[in-house]
Amino acid sequence: MIELNELRKNKEEFILSLKKRGIIDIETNLNKLISLDDERKSLKTKLDNLLSESNNIAKEIGIKIKSGDNNITELKKKSTEIKDKSKLIEKELKLKEENIRDILVNIPNIPDNKVPEGNSEDYNIEISKHEYSISNKEKLKPHWDIIKDFNLIDFENGNKITGAGFPVYIDKGAKLQRALINYFLDEAEKNGYIEIQPPILINEDSGFGTGQLPDKEGMMYKIENENLFMIPTAEVPITNIYRKKILKDSDLPIKNVAYTPCFRKEAGSWGSHVRGLNRLHQFDKVEIVQIEKESNSEKALESMCDYVESIIKSLNISYRKLLLCSGDLGFASSITYDFEVYAPGQRRWLECSSVSNFKTYQSNRMNLKIREEKNKVLAHTLNGSALALPRIVASILETHQNGNEINIPEALHKYTGFKKITI
Repeated sequence: MIELNELRKNKEEFILSLKKRGIIDIETNLNKLISLDDERKSLKTKLDNLLSESNNIAKEIGIKIKSGDNNITELKKKSTEIKDKSKLIEKELKLKEENIRDILVNIPNIPDNKVPEGNSEDYNIEISKHEYSISNKEKLKPHWDIIKDFNLIDFENGNKITGAGFPVYIDKGAKLQRALINYFLDEAEKNGYIEIQPPILINEDSGFGTGQLPDKEGMMYKIENENLFMIPTAEVPITNIYRKKILKDSDLPIKNVAYTPCFRKEAGSWGSHVRGLNRLHQFDKVEIVQIEKESNSEKALESMCDYVESIIKSLNISYRKLLLCSGDLGFASSITYDFEVYAPGQRRWLECSSVSNFKTYQSNRMNLKIREEKNKVLAHTLNGSALALPRIVASILETHQNGNEINIPEALHKYTGFKKITI
């Protein structure tokens, strides 16, 4: 959530930044927030004064009783009146706080100054591009044909078992999945990330903490009777490990990595853009998370991007790095860089990683703070896909196909145990 104190100090800047996201009426909502907060403060002052007066009366009654003076009827009457009035103000105060919260949770994060303005992905900025040279471009097949030819993935049985978007990986298709997961985890460990194996079910508090709830409730699978959700990404359980914690400066940076299956309901069932591995309901992903203080936050984002780029590059596939515009920015993110890999059989770019800095947005929702000398300040949280497997697999298969064989990138050889997949 945005911070009310920061809103008061930088209201005009907040209005301009959030308008970049296309929120037309944001000025009205922010003014309403400030007004409600003023009313909340006024009520809090009244309540504090009444409680102070009540304490003073209680002391006065105690003194009178100790001295043998039982003439306390009026004082007791006044005490009752104050308590009744306090209860009414407490009720009103709670209502104001709920009204403030209801508005706050539906306001997205403030875009970073670097974020370009735009209302769609057409306004994203290409930061860099790396092209891997391939021959016979005209004869390349899309991966949905390759996986049938080589019997790597079975969508029909996945549909029978569960439904569309739930593939079954077979033989060397399954081994390639496992190889990629282990490779990504090992590389993350080499780069200082500590592996976590978190639950893949979360409660509402966890979903709220990282901003999936209430924003993305319709995209998450819910276990109705338990009021639990299947995770859309390991970011959610990992980051929530630190919910309601006060970290020491010596704890930082916190760098965690996890492999999990991920579950998302938004996958479609038509068109080439959702065909095969392009978009799934269940997929595997390795996620990296960092928690930092404000002064190191920007450098942490850069280092995470550099790391993600290094592992994509090691797979000998074409990729590019994009800075997302305001209209394409996630609800909770302040700034996001996307990495896309090229699928030459489809002749299209596929997103495989988003690396984001949420600054204090998530930590404010989670009450995650850092102790700095005598002060406690909100932490900065960051995360990135490192990597999501389906589109990486699609790019590898389409890039490294060679007639009746598929060459496996050298970086994976010790993990697969084979250098080629043949028919």
